[in-house]
Amino acid sequence: MKRIYILFMLVILLSVPMAPLRGQTVTLTLGEAIARARTSSLDAAVALDQLRAAYWEHRSYRASLLPEITFKGTLPSYHKQYSPYMNQDGEYSFVANHYMQLSGEISVTQSIWPTGGTLGLTTSLDYLRQFSGQPYNRFMSIPVALTLSQPIFGVNHTKWNRRIEPTRYREAQAEFLSATEDVAITAIQLYFSMLMDRENLSIARENLSHAERLHAVAIEKRDMGQISKNDLLQMELNLLDAQSALTDCESALRTSTFRLQTFLDLEDSGELLPEVPDMLPNVEIPFGEAYDKALANNKLALSMARRRMEADYAVAQAKGDRRSINLYAQVGFTGSAHTVGGAYNPLKDNQLIEIGFEIPLLDWGRREGKVKVAESARDVTATGLRQEAQTFRQDLYVIVERYANQQRQLEIAARADTISARRYATNVETFMTGRISTLNLNDSRSQKDEARRAFINELYLFWLYYYQIRSLTLWDFASGTPIEADMEKMIKFAK
Repeated sequence: MKRIYILFMLVILLSVPMAPLRGQTVTLTLGEAIARARTSSLDAAVALDQLRAAYWEHRSYRASLLPEITFKGTLPSYHKQYSPYMNQDGEYSFVANHYMQLSGEISVTQSIWPTGGTLGLTTSLDYLRQFSGQPYNRFMSIPVALTLSQPIFGVNHTKWNRRIEPTRYREAQAEFLSATEDVAITAIQLYFSMLMDRENLSIARENLSHAERLHAVAIEKRDMGQISKNDLLQMELNLLDAQSALTDCESALRTSTFRLQTFLDLEDSGELLPEVPDMLPNVEIPFGEAYDKALANNKLALSMARRRMEADYAVAQAKGDRRSINLYAQVGFTGSAHTVGGAYNPLKDNQLIEIGFEIPLLDWGRREGKVKVAESARDVTATGLRQEAQTFRQDLYVIVERYANQQRQLEIAARADTISARRYATNVETFMTGRISTLNLNDSRSQKDEARRAFINELYLFWLYYYQIRSLTLWDFASGTPIEADMEKMIKFAK
């Protein structure tokens, strides 16, 4: 039994995935970094929190359109006090007032979407117990009452909210999707920063190895009288420069690695080893297609539509406030008796119709001025929106044009990297035979290093432009599908 137990525990331990040990080298691809950033970074968590807030705000708006059932009551209201009372001859005296009151009301209210009014259905029962004088009980019932409250000539707030709020929520959804693409952009920037520092470290180590080798050869040649003292000193300076560069590159790599690990929440994952991306999305992105996708999906287009409607709403509200006419009507039945049953039989009509209005006779143009202010603000908003649309179109064009040019730039940089590496290797062997000077050797080494850095930088720019276009258009051009997410599932999963 003991052996079976030990074997069982070993099976359980082997089936549990082991986390990377501290100090272990972990290979990280660009795709893995982006995927990790979308789920584990604080930026992604902030974007999800903002989406959650917008989701519940939209849920609250939708709930406001549905019938609302409320229960109001006073259980109890007890009074024992003296109140002033005027007699028939006009004299005042204080009388004792000792009673208890209970009341309860259930009402159902529903906003009327086409007109902006409110329709309510109410039932209530009140109970009064008089303690002073000759005690008695009294009940008053309203079995059913239908109430209508309707503004006339005023702005229909429900109609405007039904237009604005869905657009606001779609804008929040688009903003969340753009934020997830921006998270990917940040991951790309940090990833290539670490990749560049690692390439610099690799270059520094290679240069140090070559500098040590060349310095040893230079000492031997100086002893044989084949090179001058100046060339030997130059080799020694190259060695010192290589040692200093190695120290700087090691420090820079530790910093960039720490930043990426912190962003991806991989602080205990060990040493990260980034891979140079070799698979690139081979897609052409015409500006016209990108601009159409941006107009259909980008948060700016939805934001512009929302702000335009809000400006129109402000004008309509200012015009509706120039005069105020409200209709209030109530139709129902009521009853009153000393018993509960008597309060419901017989019943009497309970009707109320009230029309209130407020029309300014002289306000020195204040209300009309508010209308002009709202109209001017709408014009300013419209002009600002046109300017934003123009700037957005220009920025998108620049990024699409840079992406189109980046493919060729990347090919050139890759070819230059290969050629410069071969040239430097040839010059090193030539220097060994004494047929090239130290100046030419140093020049070829610098060109080799710069070509490698230029290739990594061009590769970074390619991915940066590609994901910037994705963020602006919310379209995956590699698969030809929109960038989407199950918002409600993500919100419920994140609770």
